[in-house]
Amino acid sequence: MTSFKPENSNSSKNPLSYQDAGVDIDAGNRLVNNIKPYAKRTLRPEVLAGIGGFGALFEISSKYRNPVLVSATDGVGTKLKLAFQLDQHASIGIDLVAMSVNDILAQGAEPLFFLDYFACGKLDIATATTVVSGIASGCEQAGCALIGGETAEMPGMYPPDEYDLAGFAVGVVEKDSIITGKTIQKGDTVIGLASSGAHANGYSLIRKIIETNQSDLSADLGEKKLSHAIMMPTRIYVKPLLELMKQLPVKGIAHITGGGLVENIPRILPDDLAAILHKKSWTMPPLFHWLQQNGNVTDDELHRVFNCGIGMILIVAPAHANEAIEILQRCGETAWEIGEIKSRGADEMPTTIVL
Repeated sequence: MTSFKPENSNSSKNPLSYQDAGVDIDAGNRLVNNIKPYAKRTLRPEVLAGIGGFGALFEISSKYRNPVLVSATDGVGTKLKLAFQLDQHASIGIDLVAMSVNDILAQGAEPLFFLDYFACGKLDIATATTVVSGIASGCEQAGCALIGGETAEMPGMYPPDEYDLAGFAVGVVEKDSIITGKTIQKGDTVIGLASSGAHANGYSLIRKIIETNQSDLSADLGEKKLSHAIMMPTRIYVKPLLELMKQLPVKGIAHITGGGLVENIPRILPDDLAAILHKKSWTMPPLFHWLQQNGNVTDDELHRVFNCGIGMILIVAPAHANEAIEILQRCGETAWEIGEIKSRGADEMPTTIVL
């Protein structure tokens, strides 16, 4: 009897492994061991099981009477391209956490835990460890636990020495304490909290301006070099605002991300109201002046793309404005009274910036 032999048999060839295909399982395991100490620093009492299992376990504290979970997910956009160019990876993880925890904070929620997704073509353990240590630092700033994540090594999917990042946060708020903006009314005060820079928005335009002008990234920009100013990590406002909300009622919170000042504030306003902002009431960092001058960016475009020095907006009753600013300043924030709420006509914009 003749035995059957597959036409394309590899019996005479060397056996292939996952590492031959470009995926190093051992490197992934070393990364997990590297990041465990960073994640451990972020743990909260509610964490029942974190990094290492198939799923992370988190118990909702009994201190909440009627808890509502609030979630948000985000990345850091093309700011990553500058991180690759400058070989600066320590702060990009802070950006990742900030973009999500600041979002859920806008509804009055306390961030509870965070998970990240790190994808690359070939895993560089040192770079990945630096990125995740930044993620852990962001979680510490926000008071939330880094309880899990995913590292995906995918040969051929990404250029050499590049990676992509995404993450999400889950927080909790009492149902009767959710901040919706519904109580905002004419005459309320707009408070702006200083940003640390462009945060993680508008970087496609930033990179275009740098490329068009062939800008020297080591050039001085006031107290910082340009490279330092553009890579400043996003400010995390969680702890100061949670403290403020314990002491005073806050009617509305807007995280100033993509869409800048003019498109994010209307997200929390009733349809019949508008915000009037007075640009001279706060200090716009040198970075934005540089971007406007070197990119010939109009005022309207600047306000629509960038935070222009205001990373978070609060709306409070006029009687609470001064005390709110004092509390924020004691918590280490720079805050200004930058505008007010007025009635909105049918043909009026929901946000107007008075130059």
